Amino acid sequence: MSKERIILGIDPGTTIMGFGLIKVVGKTMSFLQLNELDLKKYDDHYLKLKLIFERTIELIETHHPDEIAIEAPFFGKNVQSMLKLGRAQGVAMAAGLSREVPITEYSPKKIKMAITGNGNASKEQVARMLQSVLGLKSLPKNLDSTDGLAAAVCHFYNEGRVEVGKNYTGWASFVKQNESRVKSPTTKKTTIKSGVKQIKK
Repeated sequence: MSKERIILGIDPGTTIMGFGLIKVVGKTMSFLQLNELDLKKYDDHYLKLKLIFERTIELIETHHPDEIAIEAPFFGKNVQSMLKLGRAQGVAMAAGLSREVPITEYSPKKIKMAITGNGNASKEQVARMLQSVLGLKSLPKNLDSTDGLAAAVCHFYNEGRVEVGKNYTGWASFVKQNESRVKSPTTKKTTIKSGVKQIKK
């Protein structure tokens, strides 16, 4: 009997955080849930980060995902927007790592390519393809939740392929495998540069 696994996909953002869950049994996936965390009504950026962390923890404790797939921030010209998106992604990652859930990061282009075959596909095209593949009856008004679901489906499609990078189950795992990248315990601070697998293309 094939082992059942749950994949949580997250599209982090400080306006809306989209997320979706799929169940995988053998080589078959099925839809579980998609939703979003609406942060537009909050003005305090740090409160938004707190809510993202707490919602991610809640999702983990409720659905017990075996893996998390997260969309990497889109590299644009607005430095402030990039900083905020990076922070949102970071706290979502920290939530997963604090619960020892393996995380894989995918670029937006990689996700679009996996779902539609076109790395420049629109949100609408990605959503319609997910609706067809997973048999969704309807699509949400905002498509950030389908972006989160797309990350999970992208991860399913990429399983078993040869990829660059490593997968870590937590901070301790990362430190153990990357001693040369972490400062000596004798220094005042310990720096960790990365704790997830990155897949850009």
